[in-house]
Amino acid sequence: MRLWSINPKYLDSIGLVAIWRESLLAKKVLMGKTIGYKNHPQLIRFKEFNNSIKMIDAFLYQIFLEAEKRGYCFNKKKCKPFKLKKIIVVTNDQLYYEFEHLQKKLKKRCYKKFLENKIMLEKENKIIANELFKTKKGKIANWEITKK
Repeated sequence: MRLWSINPKYLDSIGLVAIWRESLLAKKVLMGKTIGYKNHPQLIRFKEFNNSIKMIDAFLYQIFLEAEKRGYCFNKKKCKPFKLKKIIVVTNDQLYYEFEHLQKKLKKRCYKKFLENKIMLEKENKIIANELFKTKKGKIANWEITKK
């Protein structure tokens, strides 16, 4: 399960569909409707809030909006349209780690999107987070599983 902190605009079509499905799974986990994934590190930042369901719905809604921009037909009924902004803190190092992780995947899977992201980064001069996240200076998150 990968619940990207980076803006969904960086994802290719496979990545966007995957994050939608994985976020729906995360919602079921947070609602107590699954047996597995209860202690998955990607869920920690959502569990920190009293209303983790509202947070995951806001996260899902950002994914839905990106899918809608691209003309995809994701089922809006699967999330509540919460437009919470800059609620969860994410560090700049975490964003760069995720971006590089995604770029490695895209270089093999969708070279066109890999190049688009490279150009976007050069233009914007920073990695943009999902609208739900507030960026601050800092290291990669403790919950992130990195390869040494």
